[in-house]
Amino acid sequence: MADISERIDPQIRARLDQYLQLAGPDGLSGISDIPERRRRQAELTALRAEPVTPDGVDVHDLSIETQGEPVLLRMYRPRGTTRSAPCVYYVHGGGMVAGSVASDHAKTVKLAKATGYVVVAVEYRLAPENPYPAALDDCYTGLVGLVGGHRELGIDPARIALYGTSAGGCLAAAVALLARDRGGPAIAYQMLLSPMLDDLSSTPSAIANTGFGAWSREANIQSWQAWLGQDFGTDRISPYAAPARARDLTGLPSTYIDVGDLDLLRDEAVDFARRLSWAGVPVELHVYPGGIHGGENLAPDAELSTRIRGYRQDALHRALRVEPR
Repeated sequence: MADISERIDPQIRARLDQYLQLAGPDGLSGISDIPERRRRQAELTALRAEPVTPDGVDVHDLSIETQGEPVLLRMYRPRGTTRSAPCVYYVHGGGMVAGSVASDHAKTVKLAKATGYVVVAVEYRLAPENPYPAALDDCYTGLVGLVGGHRELGIDPARIALYGTSAGGCLAAAVALLARDRGGPAIAYQMLLSPMLDDLSSTPSAIANTGFGAWSREANIQSWQAWLGQDFGTDRISPYAAPARARDLTGLPSTYIDVGDLDLLRDEAVDFARRLSWAGVPVELHVYPGGIHGGENLAPDAELSTRIRGYRQDALHRALRVEPR
């Protein structure tokens, strides 16, 4: 393990060491009690929070009414955008068991400022209290409501990108599959960042790239257990619950995937990119040497983190811009 951890990008390694001093030697992933992990994560987020003001970005909440519970969407609209602006549909991470729109507020403000696009973050129910398909239902319902109200909300329904990190990448990929199979809404692009796709957690990277403190195979398996409930470990798993199980990837939107080469989710991300390409889907894949799971969040000012954000923003601009006639 030592020889692998020594390959972590030095700037990210330094911030990881600081994080472990606050969180403990195993990080938050070493806390097996999920409510306790949520509580501790909220404390650490508050400690590390940097002041981010939404200057130049209008923020307001929307409630999408359904037959079940209403779904909260938080819209970040840069001032000066047109009334038919591109939209990034943001699905937060947290291993299906943690995270919220509020916890990712700084990230979504920065994304809206950096891209100049409308960003809409969806609040979804968390496992294990709400196992599959609750979070997916919320994410899909939110997207349907967003597209249905595109005129009032001032977004272009032909230029919507899904954007999901870690567990959010799982849900974004599942929303794309669901939209394809249900005949809509149309999705122009999907961006899957260190996506959590494979419930088996048995790839070489899942076994080797663990124990750094940022995320572990044990915590990953626990998250899948929480999300899948009684179906965990069976052959009853739906591809909408674990997109790595999807056999048919044809007809999905153009896709961007990135992952660190020391991320335990590396192999499932690379395999999904490969299978998308085989299915005829245009794919852009980045595997970053020295990157770990969530490393750009731990060390946002690291050179590697800056480069990662730059590639993502460039990809979104290329995917959602209006081509001159």
